[in-house]
Amino acid sequence: MKKLLISPSKMALAEQESLIYQNILKQATDISLNLMAVKVENHPDDFLGWAYELLDVVTERLNFELLEQSQLPTVKKLQSLLKEAISFLQLKTLRIAPWPVICEYLTQNKARILLDEHLSLMAHVSGIKDQPLHTMSKEDRLAFAGKHSAAHDPSVYTFDAELFASTKGAKAFHQQLDDQAHALDTALAHIPLEGEVSIEHYQAFVMAYLHVFVGSEDKPTLAPATRLLAMRRPDVFTPITSAKTDALCSALNIAKLTNRDFERYWQDVVQTISRLPWYTMAHAESELEQQLVHIKALLPCLFYHFDKDANEQSNYFKLLHKPKRSASSSATTGRKRSKESAEQLVDRALAHDDIPEHIRVKRESIIKEVEKGRSVADTISLMRAIFG
Repeated sequence: MKKLLISPSKMALAEQESLIYQNILKQATDISLNLMAVKVENHPDDFLGWAYELLDVVTERLNFELLEQSQLPTVKKLQSLLKEAISFLQLKTLRIAPWPVICEYLTQNKARILLDEHLSLMAHVSGIKDQPLHTMSKEDRLAFAGKHSAAHDPSVYTFDAELFASTKGAKAFHQQLDDQAHALDTALAHIPLEGEVSIEHYQAFVMAYLHVFVGSEDKPTLAPATRLLAMRRPDVFTPITSAKTDALCSALNIAKLTNRDFERYWQDVVQTISRLPWYTMAHAESELEQQLVHIKALLPCLFYHFDKDANEQSNYFKLLHKPKRSASSSATTGRKRSKESAEQLVDRALAHDDIPEHIRVKRESIIKEVEKGRSVADTISLMRAIFG
């Protein structure tokens, strides 16, 4: 373990990486006796590999029973620092990496970064983004805006709506989304769905977005606005969150953004990423690359650290594997839906190729059950059991 802890001191670290290492080492010192009890056989010769190895030690191999209660916050802080370091180091490669290297990384790490689930989200958004927010079902509107809910039936929403950039903590934003969807539509309409997006388009969006909050006690913040922009034009805008902004800004070598830096977001994030080698040379030689080209401004989000159990942490996974209620209780205790919402969910589910025609003709019956709160998947499953 001692060899692992001191090995970065022998690496050619840049100034920023040295600072990261010193901060990590400072936290590790407080639990050094516990760390020394862990046997380490893997000694990476690069800083990223080192961070992954030490994170595995303090997450999976540390004997937590021997830790003092007062040491637990130190371990949590150390884990957080290592995850931030990994995100920074992986994002930093985006400064010089060519397009083929980006595609290779995403392909090799497909399962770990939940690539299929991310692409499923964007396929869904692609099918609804030309609709105004105020005409979308509540579930679609939340999927677009970045907040997952129990109403996102996993048979229809085969993804976690909070992938790329969650807005679940932005209460003021979601209040405006509920109350003034029309006004947010007006703001988004300034961003063309195709072609070049200019600074004038962006500035018009910002002015309209800020106006939505006039008269409100809450101030508009940058992060949820970037989620809307990124879903509108995933080839132009990179979404940010307060939790991950530091790593992105450090990797791009720009000053940290505040939650009100609307002007700097365009200049420092959008414009910087648009000049990176992989972004400018993005092209499609396969079906996967075709999907990636269309969402190329979102790709930095796939270079953040993902936990080993990221799949199980997904809101989609949790809903998909949620213990099922009995048929009687699911019909009476489920969350009721509007007829419009139920119709949209059912029609999407019935459009799947594996749904037989004799189930499709039961559409109205299925809609009625879904309105009561039963999930689409449970209702169709019940119909299959009854009618074969």
